[in-house]
Amino acid sequence: MANPRQPDAAARLDEWSPRLLKSRLYQRLLVDIIIGTLAPGEQLDENALARRYGGGLAGIREALARLALEGLVVRRARVGTSVAPLDLVGAREAFEARRLIEVHCAGLAAQHGTEAQIAAIRATLDDGEAAVSDNDSAGLAAMDEAFHVAVAAASGNRTLAKMVVTLHHQTARYWLYAMRATPMSVGAEDGLVALNEHRTLAETIGRHDVAAARAEMLTVLGDFPAEMKRTLEGR
Repeated sequence: MANPRQPDAAARLDEWSPRLLKSRLYQRLLVDIIIGTLAPGEQLDENALARRYGGGLAGIREALARLALEGLVVRRARVGTSVAPLDLVGAREAFEARRLIEVHCAGLAAQHGTEAQIAAIRATLDDGEAAVSDNDSAGLAAMDEAFHVAVAAASGNRTLAKMVVTLHHQTARYWLYAMRATPMSVGAEDGLVALNEHRTLAETIGRHDVAAARAEMLTVLGDFPAEMKRTLEGR
């Protein structure tokens, strides 16, 4: 289940129009890296990607260049391009950066967010129960990104919002990797708890309660997940 709001929300925060082929190719490659269809360390052949995703080489190369800037692929001369490996230190650093930036964004969203922006934040969670029930990794990834991007957009600070998009892309696949290692019954229970935490944050922003929004964002982000640390260290 894809969330149609997510690509548009992200596109408003960068220079890539969703109407452009390179943007659509980027989104498809991004999701496949996040959910593990393109596995960590996998070598990426540009011609094979062009055939697989239905785009030309130019669009594939531009999409890969953007993914390289975000740290999701590694490009080496005479070696080629591969999916970036999972890295515990890199994951921890990205989570620490998100805690600093997104807590501030939540406070700004509560202070400056319009009714339309707050409605957009709430709307990103509409399909949450279905995604959790179906154990829909792609849907959950799209929903979570749409939520955090919508909060960042409501902050009114475009520079911070761009940083949120990049950091979310860097951390989402670590969360999904750990989630796949969790028993389904436990994962569903945890998913519903996380969904309710996101909804509580949306409501505090809707009340324009700056202090509560900052605190709730800390709850939503949590500490560096222990199960993620165990999963990556056990690889």
